[in-house]
Amino acid sequence: MIAIVSVKSWYSKFDSMDELEHKFEVEVKEAEKSQKLGDEIKSELKASGMMDDKGKLKLKGVSPKMLKRMKQEYVNCPVLKSDVGFIQCFVCPNFQSRVMGKVLCKGAPLKK
Repeated sequence: MIAIVSVKSWYSKFDSMDELEHKFEVEVKEAEKSQKLGDEIKSELKASGMMDDKGKLKLKGVSPKMLKRMKQEYVNCPVLKSDVGFIQCFVCPNFQSRVMGKVLCKGAPLKK
């Protein structure tokens, strides 16, 4: 038996960002220069295996071209209450998803 689903109803499943539970929708902004990662963030990335000893990022599923673009982007983090580079946001436990230039953030307090 073949189920026929209208194209409109199939696309409506992916249309909304309401499916993922999130507290904040944060707009991704682009800077003129690459955003620098702090020493604390670099050590966390190295410990988790996302950065090698030379300081090169190794994010699974992210192409070098996309990584270069991500380095030039930043968000106004609602949890830290400051501007942070998108890569820091991407590896944060509160990061939910990125959809059409917006980041879905859980908004939970970060442990230190």
